[in-house]
Amino acid sequence: MSPLAAQPTRRVAVLGGARVPFARSDGPYATASNQEMLTAALNGLVERHGLQEPGSVGEFVAGAVLKHSRDFNLARETVLGSALDPRTPAYDIQQACGTGLQAVIAAANKIALGQTESAIAGGADTASDAPLGVNDRLRRILLEARRAKSTGGRLKALAKVRPGHLVPDIPRNAEPRTGLSMGEHAAVTARRWGITREEQDALAATSHQRLAAAYERGFFRDLVIPFRGLARDQNLRPGSTVEKLAALKPVFGLDAPGPTMTAGNSTPLTDGAATVLLASEEWAEARGVEPLAYLTAYETAAVDFAGGDVAGGEDGLLMAPAYAVPRMLERAGLGIGDFDLVEIHEAFASQVLATLAAWEQRGLEPVDRARLNVAGSSLATGHPFAATGARIVATLATLLAEREGPGRGLISVCAAGGQGVTAILERT
Repeated sequence: MSPLAAQPTRRVAVLGGARVPFARSDGPYATASNQEMLTAALNGLVERHGLQEPGSVGEFVAGAVLKHSRDFNLARETVLGSALDPRTPAYDIQQACGTGLQAVIAAANKIALGQTESAIAGGADTASDAPLGVNDRLRRILLEARRAKSTGGRLKALAKVRPGHLVPDIPRNAEPRTGLSMGEHAAVTARRWGITREEQDALAATSHQRLAAAYERGFFRDLVIPFRGLARDQNLRPGSTVEKLAALKPVFGLDAPGPTMTAGNSTPLTDGAATVLLASEEWAEARGVEPLAYLTAYETAAVDFAGGDVAGGEDGLLMAPAYAVPRMLERAGLGIGDFDLVEIHEAFASQVLATLAAWEQRGLEPVDRARLNVAGSSLATGHPFAATGARIVATLATLLAEREGPGRGLISVCAAGGQGVTAILERT
């Protein structure tokens, strides 16, 4: 057979994960860089799984959404500053809020194809240390000065600088195509799907209560490592109730009657990092490590949200999973009832509820809420954009490993730009 002929793919095992506790922006991690947080998460994984030896890991794949110029080659620089073998190759990846899960998929593909035996995937983001851009008018003047052929020409260009040019460009949580923030887009979707305030607050309270219960029973003992004085996710409110959440004022969708989205049923800006270890069955067996679960399928999708939310179309910014999941399940020959656990990234409570409704509209059976985000999710943990996918993969794999016998879990992550990344984990 030709060496270029197609080879059978191998199963990809999820062996473990490590993350720092997630913190609200401008809090404990206000001065922590993406690299510092990602290095802490990576070192936690290396230490717990004994990966310090040369050649232990084939590759490191990670990314960040909010990146400084100093974050150039972030994954590789993180390796060089970590306990991992400095000869470990690494590269960056970015797909907005889907970055962490897409990093897992990229690493898994190489393992499945036999191009590497093991890999670590992850992501980090800091909303506290967001990059500030040079005012674009100032940038153009500086470039004009650089292109000048004489000192006089440079001085002439620089003489155009005015005080207003010194104001930096502040990053905005807005879609370039529409100018609307993610929250405003989600508010439009909530109205379209008739998602009520009561439903959103109930889902948010449940997320906090389940995350608190998971911490209390020691579930995160092998997943979360202390960092900068935190041992638990800072956003967690164990005493959260529907009644307390009902007292909060709406913050999104105020341009229309009956706004329903508040700071309590929306994910806060967050800092943090997460990693997950993947490998072939042979690699795991050689090291005596029992896989938590196997990554068996994944799917991405995108929607025309610019022709949706703002133009009266069907699709909202965060609704791509409504297409990715049915497509993935059809390809896998599965239905919602075949899943013991379902993990939906909680960017907003309204977005989760709209996704559930859309799946039903597209012919999937309803999700049993007792199986949904059973250890809490982003509304309680927070959401450092690129870290969320790795957090969810490690959490779901650990949940499956706790169960007696086989199990199957579904992952759904919505992302800016009208995209969605989804996956299936199985334990046999």
